[in-house]
Amino acid sequence: MGSFSLTGADNLVLSNQPMVDVADGDWFTLTFPNTLAEVKTGKNGNSIFASNAMGQQAEATLRLLRGSANDLFLDALLQQQIQDFSTFITLSGTFSKRIGDGQGNITPDQYVASGGIFTQEVDAKSNAEGDTEQSVSVYRMKFANVQRAAQ
Repeated sequence: MGSFSLTGADNLVLSNQPMVDVADGDWFTLTFPNTLAEVKTGKNGNSIFASNAMGQQAEATLRLLRGSANDLFLDALLQQQIQDFSTFITLSGTFSKRIGDGQGNITPDQYVASGGIFTQEVDAKSNAEGDTEQSVSVYRMKFANVQRAAQ
């Protein structure tokens, strides 16, 4: 018999604000672009290993409904960062998934992020043919430290 993974009750909280005004498709992604460790092998098979703290950094993309309460909240934070970067209070948050096994058992899967900043402005688009992307605000962020807490 195979294993099953059922999910669908994902939840994101950024700076104590639940993100509920999410758009379609991949409304939130969290990626780790750096390695956790490096290894170099030299003559005679001698190897050097080094931990890479950059491996804890993550990039996040969040797609929200343009003009929604969550969009306005994050835009206000983005404007604070732009206006006075030195006094900006970095973003923190949690991304949680509830994973079912098909037998009624739930495994929580959570990422805890801290030290977040916005890395780009929110793009704008206008389209006369009904392109729904014109109603989406995309926020791009980086977090200095992200830990996964799967149980």
